[in-house]
Amino acid sequence: MNPVISGPLYAVVPAAGIGERMGAGFPKQYLSLAGKTLAEHTLNRLLSFAPIDRVLVAVSAQDPWWPTLGVSSHPRIATVTGGAARAESVRNGVSQALALGGESAWVLVHDMARPLVRLSDIQNLLDQTDRQGAILALPVVDTIKQADDSNHISATLNRDCIWRALTPQLFPARPLLDALQGDLTGITDEASAMERAGCSPALVAGHGDNIKITVPEDLALARYYLGRQLGDEENML
Repeated sequence: MNPVISGPLYAVVPAAGIGERMGAGFPKQYLSLAGKTLAEHTLNRLLSFAPIDRVLVAVSAQDPWWPTLGVSSHPRIATVTGGAARAESVRNGVSQALALGGESAWVLVHDMARPLVRLSDIQNLLDQTDRQGAILALPVVDTIKQADDSNHISATLNRDCIWRALTPQLFPARPLLDALQGDLTGITDEASAMERAGCSPALVAGHGDNIKITVPEDLALARYYLGRQLGDEENML
């Protein structure tokens, strides 16, 4: 492993949201994809990545579905109480990682709704991080427009320096926990918290099939990508 990561590695998975944009009537991580819930797909991938000591899942205290999943009782999974906002859930998970692994612990924060992350991308993230951390991301290929208050174009941005943030996002646990203290307004991912604290995390290119399931049509795309990934694995045998 990268010598920068000298302590234990934990995955933190915030999963206390309700997924309103999906419109399913229950949290989207319990939607079915190829016979398993999104949560099972995501967690099984993380569990299959050997360097991860434990996966810390932050769920709502009122979540009745989580205990029904077999994976929730896996010996390498621990449940943490989630918060009202993603950043609060992450903060609770990172705090638990520090309690378990001490000041040298590192955390991989990953969206539960990204069930297709490739283990090779996670490995690249670990290999390429420095002490300020790193995130998986994708360079933008579309022309990007900036809008004014009336939704008219105010500028065309230079796409050569614009990336889409993905997960996992990798950071030393203590600095990330410190960055998540106080007012969390405007903190949309872990990198934004670290940026506010004065850090410049590295960008590591990931694959485009690491999509986040947000709206109903994303499920069809996920089924397609999952089929492609499984086909690639069979061709490698």
